[in-house]
Order: sequence, then C-alpha cells, then structure tokens
Amino acid sequence: MDTSTSEIETTDATDGPPLQRTLAAPATFEGLGLLLGEPVQLEVLPAEAGHGIVFERTDVDPAVRIPALVDHVTARGRRTTLKSGETTIETVEHFMSALAGLQIDNALVRITGPELPGFDGSARVFVEGLKAAGIVDQDAPRRIFDLREAIVIDEDGAMIAAIPHDAPGMRVVYDLDYPAFNDRLPRQVFTWDTDSGDYETNLGPCRTFSLEHEALALRERGIGRHLSPSDVLVIGEEGPIDNVYRFEDEPVRHKVLDIVGDLYLVGCPVRCRIVAHRSGHGLNRLLGLAIREQMAAVDRRTKLLQGRVMDIRTIQRILPHRYPMLLVDRVVEMDGDRRAIGVKNVTMNEPFFQGHYPGTPIMPGVLLLEAMAQMGGLLLAQRLEHTGKIAVLFSLDRVKIRRPVVPGDQVVIEAENLRASARLGYVRCRALVDDKVAAEADIKFMLVDAEEN
Repeated sequence: MDTSTSEIETTDATDGPPLQRTLAAPATFEGLGLLLGEPVQLEVLPAEAGHGIVFERTDVDPAVRIPALVDHVTARGRRTTLKSGETTIETVEHFMSALAGLQIDNALVRITGPELPGFDGSARVFVEGLKAAGIVDQDAPRRIFDLREAIVIDEDGAMIAAIPHDAPGMRVVYDLDYPAFNDRLPRQVFTWDTDSGDYETNLGPCRTFSLEHEALALRERGIGRHLSPSDVLVIGEEGPIDNVYRFEDEPVRHKVLDIVGDLYLVGCPVRCRIVAHRSGHGLNRLLGLAIREQMAAVDRRTKLLQGRVMDIRTIQRILPHRYPMLLVDRVVEMDGDRRAIGVKNVTMNEPFFQGHYPGTPIMPGVLLLEAMAQMGGLLLAQRLEHTGKIAVLFSLDRVKIRRPVVPGDQVVIEAENLRASARLGYVRCRALVDDKVAAEADIKFMLVDAEEN
C-alpha cells in the first residue's frame, strides 16, 4: 500500500458552509484483525454525497451492507462492533476515527473478513492510506449537528457527558485515572479539538493499550494471540514492554481517538464539548445513541413544520377507515416502503373523551395502538400499490403504553418496515408526544386480496 501523503482539497470557511467530502480514488488496506487475528482486505471506495459511511462484508453470500451508525453497534468487550442479522464487523473504531479526523463523509468500505485490520492499534496506517488516495469536496453541504441539551452517562464509576457549546467542532476532554494502577499508568488528562487540524500528528498515531495482566487474560481467551508486546502497547511494571511511548500521555490520547471514532457513528460531526472519565466503548455507544435521539427529535420537528407527503384526502384514498376511526391526520415523511412518519392531532372534540375518564380525559390506549396500526398500513400500502392487496391487522407484540395522551397533544407516529413476505408484513411502530414515547408495538399484518376484506 502506498503510504505517501497528498494534499487534501478543502473549502475555505469564508467561501460558504463546509462541503461533504469523499475519496478521490479507492484506498486499499491489508492485514490481520487486531483481536481475532484473521487476515483481511479492506477497500475504501468513493461514494456520492449523502451516501454516508457504509460497510460491506463481501466474504458472505449474499454480501451484507451495514451503515456505520451507532444504531447497528452491538455490545462487545474492548472494541466497537457493527451487526446486521448474524453478520458482524469488529473493531471499526480506529478506522472511523481516521475518517472523522480527515473529515471524510461518504465512502463504501468493502471488507473480506469479520474484523478490520489492526496494524499497530492506532489509526496511523488508515490516515496515511486515505490521504494517499486523495480527499475531495463534493457538491453538497456537510451536515453538522449542534447539540441542544446536555447528556450525561454515568455508570460504575465511569462517566461521559456531552455539553452544548458555541465553539466550532467538538472538543474532547478525557481524564484517565485508574488509582489501583497509578504506579504503571499515572493519571493523564488530554484535550483535543476536532477543528485543530492536527489529527494526523497528535491523535492518529496513538495506539490502543492494555496492562500486562489484561493482555495475558485476553490471550487466555484466545484474543490477540498473534500479537507480541512489540506489536502493540502493553504496559508492565516498568512501562511499555519491548516498546516505547510515542507520546508521554499516549494512553489518554488513544482514549480520545476512540471517542472521536465511536461518536462519528452518529452519522455526522457534532458540535459540542465532550467530558469523559474512564469511559470506554460501552459508554461511548450509549452517548452516541442519546445524541442520535436528539438528532431524530430535531428532524421530527422540522418535518412537522414543513412536511406534507400525504394530506387527509390522500390518506382516505388508501385507508378504508372513516370518522370516528380514522386516526392519522397527515403523513410528513415516507421513505419508500421502509419508514414513515405521521401525525395525529388530539383535541377535546374527540368522541371517545365523552366516556373515557371524562373528568380527566385520556386517549384510550387501544386507540393509540389503532393509530399506529393505521400508520403501519399506510407504510405497507407503498409496497402493495397495484398488487390488489391490503394490509389487515393480524397481531400485536411487545406492546407498551408508556404515558397518557391528553387533549392538546400532537402524537407523532413512526413506522418502520421490519420485513414483508407475500402474505405477512411486520412493522415496528412508536407514538411520541413532545419527543417522549407514549406507546410502542411490533405489529403483524396479513396481506390479503382487497375483495377478501
């Protein structure tokens, strides 16, 4: 692999908003997985604006694509793993950190094995290879999410928090302090800003580390047996074994490298301040999910103000329901037959309030479920158009009513198509009020001929 460097084409901030970026040419990498030790090839291909980062396992049949989003992260010790169905891609955090550090938004990443090559446990080889391929601007603005509200994740003596701030980019402050091991790993604090432009020199080269007893325990479990202390950073009583630090505070710098990679899995850069103490991949994942929830809430508010994919007349042409049982007023988003968002405005004039807790009017939970089912039917109708079939409610699973819905509430209904066959459709639905879940359920539909209904 050519590891020479090349100029990164970039846009001056004074020329307008930052643009999305991708590779000018494919970049290839080859090596052994860091923990599993299996040989693997990685090919990183340019992708169009809006594509995002998507991984593709090409060694399985058929090939499986997994978007690089925290929604697809599954729990694993000491690494970040993407999963779709039974297919996994292990240890993506160093590569994702390199993409974040180089501000690459769009790429298709083809991989021939279950884990990315680990090299020396840092992001340096990825940075060199991606720069050698060249990085170019694209004709679309880059999305940067401004954190709205502070988020704190605190668990078992570890903590990570995200706090809104006005400065450009994301600032990460990490406090690495393990009092029981201060003789081998003294307390270290490091701060890094994503807009500093020094990722390649001050963060990318910093290697993953483990204490000697941790490395031995991993080897006993069959993890990392192909590695020697000279290959990665193993810290003994006298410091690194058969190795030397690249920076005096290399361990804490690598922790920041991990956070940058893990949080790039929210799908775009985030403008905020990150403060972390002993945080690892598990807490990073929880923070990423919470940020994604904030992003989804902002998107919902925008769609509620601007979206009108289906008005009530269009809904009535699709659904057979009529007053008082038509419970979807408007559809604000329809992503093919994959996902949809609709709205039900609840007023005191609803007929059920006259008899359902009239002194303290509450929308019946069964009608919330009916509204979600109607939204699911509208979603499946996109697939059933011109087939002569309609979706009929068959069963409800994992039903939860989480909070009351009262007059004046606007219920936002999300429906996601899980899978569909010739006879059955499976849809996951949520009803939200003020960005809080009021009800949720997995709904199964029978797809029947219209004349059978």
